[in-house]
Amino acid sequence: MIEDRYYMRQDNYSIRRSATVLILVVNAVAFLLQNFLYRFSQFPTDPYFALSLGGLMHGFVWQLLTFQIMHGGLMHLLINGWVIYVFGKEVEEALGRKNFLMLYVSSGVFGGLVQCLSELIPGQVAGPVVGASAGAFGLTAAYSLLFPDRILLLFFIIPLRAKYLLALSGVIAIYGVLAPNGNIAHAAHLGGMLAGMFFVRYAIHWKWPQVKHITPRTPTLVKVKAQTLGGWKSIKKSPAEDLSPEEFLSKEVDPILDKISTHGIHSLTERERRILQTARDKVGKK
Repeated sequence: MIEDRYYMRQDNYSIRRSATVLILVVNAVAFLLQNFLYRFSQFPTDPYFALSLGGLMHGFVWQLLTFQIMHGGLMHLLINGWVIYVFGKEVEEALGRKNFLMLYVSSGVFGGLVQCLSELIPGQVAGPVVGASAGAFGLTAAYSLLFPDRILLLFFIIPLRAKYLLALSGVIAIYGVLAPNGNIAHAAHLGGMLAGMFFVRYAIHWKWPQVKHITPRTPTLVKVKAQTLGGWKSIKKSPAEDLSPEEFLSKEVDPILDKISTHGIHSLTERERRILQTARDKVGKK
């Protein structure tokens, strides 16, 4: 039946196939393994897997990935996990799983690089850095650009539009870089936000802003053969109207849902959106 198909339900967010949930599980498992190594082994976990400028200079490039799944404590893990879940599920549904994962990982990597470069500035946080914050801030930035007017509750109390949350987060990160205090890697947060913004603006379709120069054409006259009025002509039905419901789903709707899964819902054309809306209306009438 048409209503049994997953994309015809109101909630298209499938936990079983969710990359957001996968990221949360990977972080939780890595946290358990990290603490197991701390307690029951002498393995130099932080020097090898936490991110540092010295580590990269020694060729430990894998730190750009491993530091993202390590955390400084249970509360650190819970806060990052909450941010990833709240913003990640919406961004994943909008962009598709593949683009979502690319966004998250690239935000973490770029944030890590910015953090390492910031170590060259006197007074900045130096030494091993851990946490999924850079990727989480990348998701926050992407969410704010995709849904700028969504109302969020800051600290569960203060209503704030998503676009203002992005601006506030950016100001805090920049202030933290210019006036470092404590052991918070503000540079990683700033790098993650910049990567998330860049990805949503340009990297998804790899379209760069450019000025198009249009050469004016000289108008030409074209002879058009006059048409004689004839009798009434029958209006042909669209091919979709001649299809059975199952054929309509397999030939028209399923390819569109495959496109959403790969490239996200923002990649749909107006015609494809109308087809999906027609299918939803048919379900609602049953």
